[in-house]
Amino acid sequence: MRCHQFRHSLTRRDMLRTSAGGFGHLVMSAFAARSGLAAPAAAPALTPTPVGLPHFPARAKRVIFLFMWGGPSHVDLFDPKPRLNQDTGKQLSGKDVGIARDQLGQVMGSPFKFAQHGQGGTWISELFPNVARHADKMCVLRSVHTNGSAHGEALLRLHTGQANLVRPSVGAWVSYGLGSESDNLPAFITISPPRGHGGVQNYGNAFLPAIHQGMAIGSAETPIAKAVIPNLLNKRIGSGLQRDQLDLVQSLNRKHLSNATADPGIEGLIGSYELAFKMQSTMPQIMSLDDESKSTLDMYGVDAEPTDNFARQCLLARKFAERGVRYIQVSTDYTWDHHSKVKEGHVTETAKVDRPIAALLQDLDQRGMLDDTLVLWGGEFGRTPMAENGDGRNHHPQVFSMWMAGGGVKGGLTYGTTDDFGYAPVENPVHMHDLHATILHLLGLNHEQLTYRHAGRDFRLTDVYGNVVTEILA
Repeated sequence: MRCHQFRHSLTRRDMLRTSAGGFGHLVMSAFAARSGLAAPAAAPALTPTPVGLPHFPARAKRVIFLFMWGGPSHVDLFDPKPRLNQDTGKQLSGKDVGIARDQLGQVMGSPFKFAQHGQGGTWISELFPNVARHADKMCVLRSVHTNGSAHGEALLRLHTGQANLVRPSVGAWVSYGLGSESDNLPAFITISPPRGHGGVQNYGNAFLPAIHQGMAIGSAETPIAKAVIPNLLNKRIGSGLQRDQLDLVQSLNRKHLSNATADPGIEGLIGSYELAFKMQSTMPQIMSLDDESKSTLDMYGVDAEPTDNFARQCLLARKFAERGVRYIQVSTDYTWDHHSKVKEGHVTETAKVDRPIAALLQDLDQRGMLDDTLVLWGGEFGRTPMAENGDGRNHHPQVFSMWMAGGGVKGGLTYGTTDDFGYAPVENPVHMHDLHATILHLLGLNHEQLTYRHAGRDFRLTDVYGNVVTEILA
């Protein structure tokens, strides 16, 4: 008698025939002969968006978030402070920036030159010469502030609005509110996401249905050219047999759901299985850049150093945006945390991203997509105007700069001001909750009404906070 212990069973019949002495196969054969096998039910639709959404006409259809992991220095990139250079080496007193502490540390000037760009006269560092060409498309927010001086807390607040509790990420809320415009792609994709400082929580769905979790492609420390989507393709069996397998599993899931009456976890699982099957025919084509022209590849900086990795990510973001993905995040590695050698570090990091970001803005604009695509740039916090380790800067959540472009925001605008040292906002402060409320507003979603019932109460991205920054809306 042949032993089947190590044999792969590729079909249900094969599994029944080769296990438990084949008795399962005999029983199922008898049932099939008597009544025939039931036809598989139609594939279920993905989890629908709540009734009544969006709440009002949207200015943007989608978001591309360019995340600079580690905390870029606002006073070296978008918020020039001549006083820093005048007082370099002097002690910064707390009274100079409106706080009670006596001495804050030695002032360190910026080694970089700034210039005004565009009709709006936006001040941009010499480190971003290509981005500066798009100054009139950009709205620079100089007065963003958050809570938490540690990377982990700041990343979670940036991505989920909270740090002490597990909450859905911004992309998951957008997916829940708007769904995907594509039947073959998820609404939320994160490219090269951070694996530390919150990890999967930064793109998780928490208590929202599973279909709204971000689909991760690679990780921040892995070059995107080598990244793969786990379990996307099945090399052992063809799509027809996979469809049969999925129909069986889904029939069991739907039976379980009917017994449970309502269960978001099961509903999300059913939708995720269907989406995963459909993605097999869509994702390989998108992940390949073979369909892009040489001029486009050169514009982004693909196959050139040091731009290649981030260029590929930005180009993928545009391709996903074209195909109906609602929220796309692109992340650098953990390379902006310059506690020393802030000059050398920022020169290195901006050289990687300046050309690809400018190309993304130009590409979206040329394709008529920038008007309804909100591009957001920034990190989890800024850097201190004081020196650390002689030539570095420490974490600084008190104030930092981010910018938006397209998607219904005013171009050529600088919003908010900071004190003479770039230590704190003095006009039009923008808290992280305000930023989230504004992003949702641009997508046609009222942050106070986009709620989900969980554990006996209605939750929302902004909790009980947040105001839309109406002054930056076009």
